[in-house]
Amino acid sequence: DSSFLHFHESDCDIGGSSSCESMLSLNTEKVLNQAKLLAEQKRFPFATDNDNTNEELAIAYVLIGNGLYDEAIQHFSTMLQEDPELVSAIYGRGIAYGKKGLHDMKNAELALFELSRVISLEPDHPEVFEQRAEILSPLGRISEALSDLTKAIQLQPSARLYRHRGTLYFISEDYATAHEDFQHSLELNKNQPIAMLYKGLTFFHRGLLKEAIESFKEALKQKADFIDAYKSLGQAYRELGNFDAATENFQKALLLNQNHVQTLQLKGMMLYHHGSLDEALKNFKRCLQLEPYNEVCQYMKGLSHVAMGQFYEGIKAQTKVMLNDPLPGQKASPEYLKVKYLREYSRYLHAHLDTPLTEYNIDVDLPGNFKDHWAKNLPFLIENYEEQPGLQPHIKDVLFQNFESYKPDVQELVCVADHLGSMMQYETPGFLPNKRIHRAMGLATLEVMQAVQRTWANSKVRMNGKTRLMQWRDMFDIAVKWRRIADPDQPVLWLDQMPARSLSRGFNNHINLIRGQVINMRYLEYFEKILHFIKDRILVYHGANNPKGLLEVREALEKVHKVEDLLPIMKFNSKTRDGFTVNTKVPSLKDQGKEYDGFTITITGDKVGNILFSVETQTTEERTQLYHAEIDALYKDLTARGKILILSAELGEVDAVCNLILSLVYYFYNLMPLSRGSSVIAYSVIMGALMASGKEVSGKIPKGKASLVDFEAMTAPGSEAFSKTARGWMNLKSISPSYKSLPSVSETFPTLRTMIEVLNTDSSHCLKKPVVVV
Repeated sequence: DSSFLHFHESDCDIGGSSSCESMLSLNTEKVLNQAKLLAEQKRFPFATDNDNTNEELAIAYVLIGNGLYDEAIQHFSTMLQEDPELVSAIYGRGIAYGKKGLHDMKNAELALFELSRVISLEPDHPEVFEQRAEILSPLGRISEALSDLTKAIQLQPSARLYRHRGTLYFISEDYATAHEDFQHSLELNKNQPIAMLYKGLTFFHRGLLKEAIESFKEALKQKADFIDAYKSLGQAYRELGNFDAATENFQKALLLNQNHVQTLQLKGMMLYHHGSLDEALKNFKRCLQLEPYNEVCQYMKGLSHVAMGQFYEGIKAQTKVMLNDPLPGQKASPEYLKVKYLREYSRYLHAHLDTPLTEYNIDVDLPGNFKDHWAKNLPFLIENYEEQPGLQPHIKDVLFQNFESYKPDVQELVCVADHLGSMMQYETPGFLPNKRIHRAMGLATLEVMQAVQRTWANSKVRMNGKTRLMQWRDMFDIAVKWRRIADPDQPVLWLDQMPARSLSRGFNNHINLIRGQVINMRYLEYFEKILHFIKDRILVYHGANNPKGLLEVREALEKVHKVEDLLPIMKFNSKTRDGFTVNTKVPSLKDQGKEYDGFTITITGDKVGNILFSVETQTTEERTQLYHAEIDALYKDLTARGKILILSAELGEVDAVCNLILSLVYYFYNLMPLSRGSSVIAYSVIMGALMASGKEVSGKIPKGKASLVDFEAMTAPGSEAFSKTARGWMNLKSISPSYKSLPSVSETFPTLRTMIEVLNTDSSHCLKKPVVVV
């Protein structure tokens, strides 16, 4: 669909090979006949008033159409010797150079030179600007290509020109401008499935998933067998967290083409993150049959094997990714960056498959620099690093465990865990349900409940080979242990166990809410709350530093309804012109009137109006110590009250214990002490500790507002406000007595092997029988 007329491509080799030459001699008559017809109808660019000249020009254009570019160039050059300013010949020669192949820079330069000459001789022809843009864009000269397409549109707008320019804006990640161009294109010609697909992708990349889905459906109305539209629709539903709708659309794409690699890759990744590892593996294997060097499928195949405890196959696949060294100057893929960490971690896990979990500690065993680089996703350049030992032949891989082979009380335990884990699911766009994580965190909840009950009854715990009283970190470590093994791809590490150098610089947990035009829809419901907070802080700041301009700032803030509107307000103060940061404060319970640093909100903008709106927590040593002191005090109080609670069942005690649990976790959320997974880990501790106090969470985390527990804690004005909000949806009720009869989680699954076995086992018939929870 280029601006230049397409001729029937011949079957000969491109570039004037001997077979083409013989074909040409055989088909001279055919070429001349095509040229005669072309010349009579003047169906080529810049035809002249001279019939003989037109016939000569037409011959060269027919040669281009038959892939004989060298012959065409020669023919045009002969004509230009007689008439150096014959525009059609200059143009044709430029086209031929371009079609010869832009991989040779000489062809590209000659093509651009000829097209620029045409523009200087005939500046009012949009097709020449478009043709030059087609040469410039593959060379990476996007801004020049955009400028040419804009000129072409000014001369003669068309649906194709708008679509072409929209595609270049899309490649440049200027999705809003690209969207406008696709919209203009569709207004001029509404039946364009590709333009409709791209319009949907401009929504998708900005986090506007519902609008994207509408556009993809519209594209499918126009072209029922449009594989890319089905694939994109599947991915949009996956991002929304709608597993069934995503699966259905990926299936439709694969029914049209069972070898569509991108769909297999995306479907496999979705299945992995849904906890369906066996199914995911089938897709990655199929993907690699079709495309053996696909790094994403190779990495994910290795990851799926390791997550299921199949270390030999897993490490073999990981090693293949490691062999894909990027070429000099080429950017390494995310998979290449991650795979060395995964391989080292896989070896470590395999070596400890049968060691009791209480006898070793990942945070202590793994080298500090390794953990630091892994958590920060840095290239694997670690000085004096000693590799983990290779796989030990005497340690066998994890075998599949049939659900029926577990005793009935263990089956009951697993079914209850599945139910409890599902209670932690966020019903918010961007969160795909993961049944493997559900089971892991459900088991964590039960193990926390049992450990806390034992602690309140004065029992000790065994950790790293020592028997001692349980501390608050032990309680969280139970959940950390399960979260780690549910998905070995993610480094779930305690930040205060990182090297001192890393902590002194401040280890940042960073979340982009808006970056450029990309909106993180997971946190969309919190934008308004954060915006109100920022406005208040701006007024306080100006009240102290710019009292004269306060009225003007106040009036300007009244007009601010979304984060982007804050950018013009920056100009009111020289210090904040390019952006500003605002810190939240977390009030202390231990020392009334004292406040700690919460998280930092940053807003910066550029001249084009792109924005970076982000939040981050800085885990410095000093900040960590302050929070630890707060959590220590609350835990001490909680243990004392828990012991009283076991002896007496007074309602007031239960209430006080509930508040202490929620307050403790409020500080944990604001500290964000883990490199990943803090949110679900903390929620399973809440649920487990509450169950130890005799209370059970029966309500689900609500949809929409107040939908993310960690953000509720981080944006609450204090622990009381957080406790009140959380209790509002938890719908606490007295615990079912049947929980007491469940076997001990830590004794039932004492090793990594037993943990992986239970996460792998299928328990689909749990749904067919009632769970003990009443």
